[in-house]
Amino acid sequence: MGSDANGWRSQQQARNLKKGTYEPREKLVRAFQTYTNEYPWLWTPAHMDEWSASLTSEKGLAPSTVRGYQGTVRLFSEYLIDPRYDWALVCEEQFGTYPVAIAHEWNTIPHLQGYEGDPEARPFTREELQMFLDFADDQVERAQRSGRKGSLAAYRDATLFKVIYGWGLRRTETSKLDLVDFGRNPKAPQFGRYGTLNVRYGKAKKGQPPRRRNVLSVMDWAVESVEDYVVNVRPRFGFPDQPALWVTERGGRLRPGSINDRFEEYRDALGLPKELTSADTRHSYITHLVEFDYPQRFSSRSATSAIAPWPSTRTSATTS
Repeated sequence: MGSDANGWRSQQQARNLKKGTYEPREKLVRAFQTYTNEYPWLWTPAHMDEWSASLTSEKGLAPSTVRGYQGTVRLFSEYLIDPRYDWALVCEEQFGTYPVAIAHEWNTIPHLQGYEGDPEARPFTREELQMFLDFADDQVERAQRSGRKGSLAAYRDATLFKVIYGWGLRRTETSKLDLVDFGRNPKAPQFGRYGTLNVRYGKAKKGQPPRRRNVLSVMDWAVESVEDYVVNVRPRFGFPDQPALWVTERGGRLRPGSINDRFEEYRDALGLPKELTSADTRHSYITHLVEFDYPQRFSSRSATSAIAPWPSTRTSATTS
């Protein structure tokens, strides 16, 4: 692995991790490289799939052990694709390709656990969700027509709800997204730099740190919406040094409570059932993927085309 491994070691040392922590991690990543017989910039999610299967079927390792191994390889993969370290750019210049996220919620053990949500919760129907997203877009147009403040925030929120649904996120996960958390997926080049989403603050078990996962992009309209927001709307908030994807007019990071408040405002204005919560938008993501014949554990091969034709959520015109 060479200098990329040395850089990863330096990163871990900068976090004050001890030799007993980072050396076993490096050893495991080298074992993964030996298994794949490929350089890190050629690794794919399929390599992770096959390796994980071999740990269980050939070596008979316990699920908890496999989960730990997957977590280590995920950490190294996320280091490679992090734009702050320029490895993707260097690899593309030197080798004509670049490293990609190889571990995501569909091919790692945490996703295989049973559903942990409220058993009484239900997903949106497709009609309800379309109505909700259309209403969010309407608020942008209404603010523009009235000439009042708030059109940027309305546009932000309309895009935010599309991202929650389009990548199956929780409120806190959404709130803590940064601009750099999107990345490329070579199996879905049509999505450009929005082919995967690195979720760094996933729901954790009690006493454990936040879980991290990479979610593959599958909905072209959602990708188009967030790309438009990042390019044309997010810069108009100002605060170029703020890393957050969702910012307030005062330059802070949008909080989960504010997301929930806006969700309830739109839900109640539409007269939708009060038992629908923002978490049900995430549940809808899984349900609707299955309805469109996506297997619950789809690989990057499945992400080569977007879910179409529904929902055909429109994107409001850029705020003026």
